[in-house]
Amino acid sequence: MDESRIAPRISTRFYPTWDSALEQSLVKQFDLQLDRKIKALSRGMKMKLALASALAFHPRLIVLDEPFGGLDPLVRDQLIESLLERAAESTVFISSHDLAEIESFSSHIGYLESGKLLFSEEMSSLATRFREVEFVTDTALPLLSPLPASWLHPKSSGAIVRFIDARFDERNTPADIQRIFPNAKDVQFRPLSLRSIFLAMARKSEEA
Repeated sequence: MDESRIAPRISTRFYPTWDSALEQSLVKQFDLQLDRKIKALSRGMKMKLALASALAFHPRLIVLDEPFGGLDPLVRDQLIESLLERAAESTVFISSHDLAEIESFSSHIGYLESGKLLFSEEMSSLATRFREVEFVTDTALPLLSPLPASWLHPKSSGAIVRFIDARFDERNTPADIQRIFPNAKDVQFRPLSLRSIFLAMARKSEEA
């Protein structure tokens, strides 16, 4: 028996919704070489074969654990594109440390730490509420305590103050800065990447 065909043949027996036409379409899309044995395939081709087998029966939930590790950029893009094409009919749950890839297409983000879910929210909401803040004071002063709990990793270098606000608000954050630092000027708010948000949360836990 051709080992490259074992997965699809077995799968069709368990899934009454198996779509043979979709299977053939995915085989063509991923350029799967059905005349080769699975053990002879590269990691990228094995991932394509696994995803084709998973998508062919129109699953409502797809769970992937570190799916992009060790894959070249072209293969990653092909897998992500295939997942997005079927986003309307499936919920895709991905566990990954490849934050740049996750950020490029995720709609919701959850942050797990020591087995606890610290937050779960829409990517757009997460990106909006985290900001890197920097401003200048008239003189170099030590940071006052206590500062707002949402101000992560506050630091001063001479007259420059920096921190990450985990609850940024267009009205409240500037007001808090002016209340605590009346002489603050040149205030800047910069958006953070998902990687930077993750690092800020991880460092907060280390400091606790």
